[in-house]
Amino acid sequence: MSPPGGEADALGRYGATAEASAAVVIGRYSTSFGAAARLLDPASRRRIRSIYALVRVADEIVDGTARAAGLADAELVAVLGDLEAETETAMGRGYSANLVVHAFATTARDAGIDERLTRPFFASMRRDLDRAPMRIDEVGPYIHGSAEVVGLMCLAVFLIDEPADAARRERLEEGAVHLGAAFQKINFLRDLAVDWHELGRNYFPWIDPDRFTEADKARILDDIDHDLEIAGRSIRELPRRARTAVAAAHGLFAKLAARCRTTPAERLIATRIRVPDGEKLVIAVRSAITAGGIGR
Repeated sequence: MSPPGGEADALGRYGATAEASAAVVIGRYSTSFGAAARLLDPASRRRIRSIYALVRVADEIVDGTARAAGLADAELVAVLGDLEAETETAMGRGYSANLVVHAFATTARDAGIDERLTRPFFASMRRDLDRAPMRIDEVGPYIHGSAEVVGLMCLAVFLIDEPADAARRERLEEGAVHLGAAFQKINFLRDLAVDWHELGRNYFPWIDPDRFTEADKARILDDIDHDLEIAGRSIRELPRRARTAVAAAHGLFAKLAARCRTTPAERLIATRIRVPDGEKLVIAVRSAITAGGIGR
């Protein structure tokens, strides 16, 4: 029996339901991200939410719901592997019975996202399930998979209707990589105590979290500021519809980095630094004004 309105209408309705499911995931788990996403045009917003919803579901397998449900380590690895396999299959087929995966796969097919970005992501998620201490040589690949590739996915979405020549795309990809890295490193710094004491993870293996010093903090923040400086150079080259949201995110994390720098090291590892909602609004308005004044 054919669905009412025909197969095309049924697929469109299913796709819209999948996108709505992704929006619910983001709304429930990330209020800050939801606020930033509202600065995007509607089509980009739907697609970016679909990317981050899959990221969130994978993160819940690694750190949240799956473990709370009583799954053993081996089962967590298996569930994560199932999610990766379903994601790759859906990117090829254009369909998944998992609504979040379906939404991501649709975005991936529209934007040209493929396994070159998804596989490093899932590799980093699997690394979080490995209880062995992270080595210094693992940090770069981990950040690439957990954050830089997500920045590249978002960039691919922004360029769907405005393809870039090779030189411009290279500059934009450099900015996306460094912005993703900066976001991840700031969150590592803000969550240093929780990651170490509750999860047994140290994403800065060259420091001792139990003896975190001002010198340690300065070294990490210098690296973050370097990433933010490089990322900031390419914002003006983004399509206009994406500039405000990216500039706002860049401004927010620059403010977080500045707050971390003025916070004593001993307090930084005891309190999660945040930017008050009022300041977030000021950053968003300032970013909108600045982005609006930058030509194509």
